[in-house]
Amino acid sequence: MELIKEIYFENDVKCNNYKIRKAARSIAFNTDGKIPLLNVSKNNYHKLAGGGIEEGEDIIKALEREMLEEVGANIGELEEIGVIIEYRNKFELLQFSYYYKSKVIGKLTETAFTEKEKNNGFILEWKTLDEAIELLKNDKPIDYEGQFIVKRDLKFLEYFKKFYI
Repeated sequence: MELIKEIYFENDVKCNNYKIRKAARSIAFNTDGKIPLLNVSKNNYHKLAGGGIEEGEDIIKALEREMLEEVGANIGELEEIGVIIEYRNKFELLQFSYYYKSKVIGKLTETAFTEKEKNNGFILEWKTLDEAIELLKNDKPIDYEGQFIVKRDLKFLEYFKKFYI
């Protein structure tokens, strides 16, 4: 998988003793050519669907589970795109996000947001690729984590548009 970007703030120092977290994410197109975007309304930003790979899961199984939970969608026709690495010094966390392209298969079901996601005001929205890029460009996250998420997902969307559209 191609490395798209390593993200860290200028004054941060990379560290080898960070906790490692791996996550799977997808730009999943529906039949209208739109992608799911999660509006994290409490913290003033949007993000792509996806999340952590649990113990015993491979990347694809985690991605399928996350898309079903956060979007209510089964996905197919997966295409590996790349990985983004984040150094979140405040949390002593090194995160690897594995990105895919996919298609929504069949009918949507209800989302199954976690309590944390509900508390953060997650709202599922469907946007064109260009709309998603503009939203992320204009987002103003109020928290440290959101700043990373917006930078990460915006970089991926721009990369995807440049090399895959």
